[in-house]
Amino acid sequence: MISRIKEDIRTVFAKDPAARSVLEVLCCYPGLHAIWLHRVAHSLWHRRLRLLARLIAHTSRRLTGIEIHPGAMLGRRVFIDHGMGVVIGETAEVGNDVLMYQGVVLGGTSLQKVKRHPTIGDHVVIGAGATVLGPIEVGNGARIGAGSVVVKPVPAGATIVGVPGRVAGGSSAEQPAEELEHGRLPDPTLRTIAEALDRASRLEERVRALEHAAEHGQAHPPAYAPQRASSDQAAPARELAPALAADIWKALEQVIDPEVGADIVSLGLVREIRLNGRGLEVHLRTCKGCSMVGYLVEQIRREARSVLGDEPVEVVLVDEPLNWDCASAYFREGAGI
Repeated sequence: MISRIKEDIRTVFAKDPAARSVLEVLCCYPGLHAIWLHRVAHSLWHRRLRLLARLIAHTSRRLTGIEIHPGAMLGRRVFIDHGMGVVIGETAEVGNDVLMYQGVVLGGTSLQKVKRHPTIGDHVVIGAGATVLGPIEVGNGARIGAGSVVVKPVPAGATIVGVPGRVAGGSSAEQPAEELEHGRLPDPTLRTIAEALDRASRLEERVRALEHAAEHGQAHPPAYAPQRASSDQAAPARELAPALAADIWKALEQVIDPEVGADIVSLGLVREIRLNGRGLEVHLRTCKGCSMVGYLVEQIRREARSVLGDEPVEVVLVDEPLNWDCASAYFREGAGI
C-alpha cells in the first residue's frame, strides 16, 4: 500500500511540472485523491459491498469533481490532471501510465449489462474534454486530442483528432509521446482540403497548357514551369508592367488558404510582388511553424507561372503579423456587414 502511494506521488511529479512538493501533491491534487478513493471503492465492489462502494465513489465525486464507477479498473501510474468533470464508467478499463485531463469521458453506449465502456491501453494520453464511447479499444501509446469524440477502435500509437475522431498521424507504440502538443497535431480535414485544392490547381494548369497548345497548333502541350538555370551574374532588374502586375495579382487570388477558406490576396498574405532581375519575387506573410507554408508556396508558383510562362518564380517568406485590415474587410464583406 505504501509503495503504491509513493509510486503515485512520483507519477504526479513526472507528469505535472507544476508540482512543487510532496505536501502540495498530498493536499492539492484532486485527481490523485479520486484515484486513491477509487481503489478503496473498487476493493469493496469486488467484495460484494456494492452500496458502500458506491457511497465512497459518490463522496469522492463531491470532493474532487471526478466520477469513477467502483467497477472500473485502473492500472498503475494513472494520473488525472486537474480532473474536474472526468467520468469513467463501470466497465471501463484503463491501462498503466495513462494520462488524462479535465472533462474526459469514458462512456458507454448500451443499456445492457455487458461490456459497454472503452478499454484504454498503456501510455495513452487523453486531452481535455475528449470523449471515448462504447466497448472499443484504444491501443498502447495512442494520443487523443482535446475535444475529440472517439467511437471507433484506435490503433496503437495513433493520434486522434476531431469529431468524430479520425486518425491524423502516429508514433511508435514502443516509444509513446507523453506530451500532447495540440498546436502541432495534424488536421486530417485540412489536409484533405489542401490535397483537393492542389489537384484542382494541377488540372487547371493542364487545361491552360492544352489551350496554349491548341492556339499555337502544337501537337503536345508545352511543359509548364521550367526553371531556368541562374547565371553567375544576375540579370538587370526590370520594372513590372502595371497590366502584367494586375494579371499576377488576379492569378494569386486563385490560391486559397485551406485553414481560413479565403484567398491569400484578400487575406493580405501577399505583401508585394516585384521583378528581382532573375524573375518574379512574391513576398508572402507567414509565421514560424505554419503547417501550410509548403502548400501555399507551391500554389503561388503555379499560379504565377500561369501568367509568366517559363519565368522563374521565387517566394520569399516574411515573418510579420497578418494585415488584419485586409482580412477584416474580407470577412465583413462575406458576412454582408
